[in-house]
Amino acid sequence: MLDLLNQIDAIVWGPWLLVLLVGTGVYLTIRLRLLQMVKLPRALRLIFFARNKGDGDIDSFKALCTALAATVGTGNIVGVATAIKLGGPGALFWMWVAAFFGMATKYAEGCLAVKFRSIDENGNIAGGPMYYIEQGLGKKWKPLALAFAFFGTLTAMLGSGTTTQVNAITSSLQASMGVPILPSAAVITILVAIITFGGLKSISKTAEKIVPAMAVLYFIITVALLVIFSGELPHALALVFDGAFEGTAGGFAGAGIMLAMRSGIARGLFSNESGLGSAPIVAAAAKTKWPAEQGLISMTGTFIDTIIICTLTGLTIIVSGAWLGDTNGAALTQAAFSHGYGAVAPILLTVSLTLFAFTTILGWNYYGERCLVYLVGVKGITPYRLCYVAIIAGSAFMQLEEIWALADIVNGLMAIPNLIALLGLTGVVVAETKRYFQHLAIRDAKLVAYKARHIGKK
Repeated sequence: MLDLLNQIDAIVWGPWLLVLLVGTGVYLTIRLRLLQMVKLPRALRLIFFARNKGDGDIDSFKALCTALAATVGTGNIVGVATAIKLGGPGALFWMWVAAFFGMATKYAEGCLAVKFRSIDENGNIAGGPMYYIEQGLGKKWKPLALAFAFFGTLTAMLGSGTTTQVNAITSSLQASMGVPILPSAAVITILVAIITFGGLKSISKTAEKIVPAMAVLYFIITVALLVIFSGELPHALALVFDGAFEGTAGGFAGAGIMLAMRSGIARGLFSNESGLGSAPIVAAAAKTKWPAEQGLISMTGTFIDTIIICTLTGLTIIVSGAWLGDTNGAALTQAAFSHGYGAVAPILLTVSLTLFAFTTILGWNYYGERCLVYLVGVKGITPYRLCYVAIIAGSAFMQLEEIWALADIVNGLMAIPNLIALLGLTGVVVAETKRYFQHLAIRDAKLVAYKARHIGKK
């Protein structure tokens, strides 16, 4: 069974899907005229200064924090290490490339999520790819929307939000601090139950507090280590750019440019989830009347996840020289931390990993719930939450590689309906973008005129 699932996984996450993911980002980048670069300063300001006027369940900052809660996870620690171990330092450059084009994809997702959102029977906002597929592309495309919702529910319950995250927390706590698996699993289960049964407002409130704190903590830890090895930083950056176009020899037995490219792009897209269709599910709940405004805020998620957090992990691994050793995954990142922090390194990594993984559990709980609501209605919410908590309780004791392989497969299958919708609705995204920036231009012109009159009167 495992061999069969691994074969299917290799097909689903093969070069064709990576080309489709990156190709969609390239196409949107062209149609939006490099919006992710030109409008990034405005997008970063909107994180804190969005007006939050309009329909929605939560403000834009909470929506972003909830999306980041699900996005910033073990992939930022384990995934980056795996990419560099497999493809060399050059893989980090291709992660940046994936993130650059992924920002345009994430912008389009956030824009369409608000444009085509609905309200469920409980009066809560319902949105995401399933809704913009059905409402944007038309009723005849509903089977595609159903497919997305089905694969999204499975992804949340089979691995992305449950098994892999709980295993990462419990095993890390046991290895670094000697905490037995049973009590740590019990605490995780209780916390998840308390938070998730409170619904989106409870999840977003928790994410709003934890996500900024964990991001700042990890930023300080990694930047401090980069300062310790600041003399190696120019050489590390040279390795990144040289490895991206020439491949890496030596410790990687001639790993070439294609391996660096494939490793970097695959892990980058897996980490920031651009094109996967998960983030727009919570973006739809943001309080705004401008789809393009939420699109800009959503795109900063990819910037924060990959351009900042993954870069810090990657450079830490490279400057420390740990990438030349025999370790991989979380052990490789821990080896890098150990070069700067010694015996404290396992504790620092465990705290970071625990926060990253726990918030991912919360974010994916909401994604799966919204997908199930689309499939069966609000009557499925309580059974879903009970089932999700039950899976969390048992995840620490599961070592089933078959479940993880299956989770990876359905994770990839989520992206296909979403990417088809993004390509089909590009015209809507462009139109909404023009409408928003025309509104800003008119508003700014009126403000200038008002100030001129006011100064004249004085």
